[in-house]
Amino acid sequence: MSLKDRLLNDFKEAMKAKDEVKKNTVNLARAAVKQYEVDNREELDDQGILAILTKQVKMRKDALSDFEKAGRTDLVEAYNKEIEILMEYLPKQLTEEEITEIVKSTAAELGIESGKQNMGKLIGAVMPKVKGLADGGAVRKIIEGLL
Repeated sequence: MSLKDRLLNDFKEAMKAKDEVKKNTVNLARAAVKQYEVDNREELDDQGILAILTKQVKMRKDALSDFEKAGRTDLVEAYNKEIEILMEYLPKQLTEEEITEIVKSTAAELGIESGKQNMGKLIGAVMPKVKGLADGGAVRKIIEGLL
């Protein structure tokens, strides 16, 4: 079953179960996919849909910090629930230890031992390996810690 079909089925199930949060979240994700397809006049495969879902999660995580600063706990809870729902469609995320191992092995391959000037080179080499499996901010923190 393709990811697009899974989103549609989950949308229908959420409607039947009267789960408003899941229904709205899945519907927004489906709308984002549809918008991309219409704008670019192309049919997305599962990889393209994963990229859009990852972007949706990132947008919500970015908004979370603003809501926390403003003291909007109601919106924080709602966005956390939406993130949780969207994460069900994404591949299992790497742990901090797994990311650290990938960073260390990549640094060893490139012969990088230390120095902030090598950060861009290391990030450029690590990100394709963890694309879709780890947040870029987490990868950056780990690389900064190692260099």
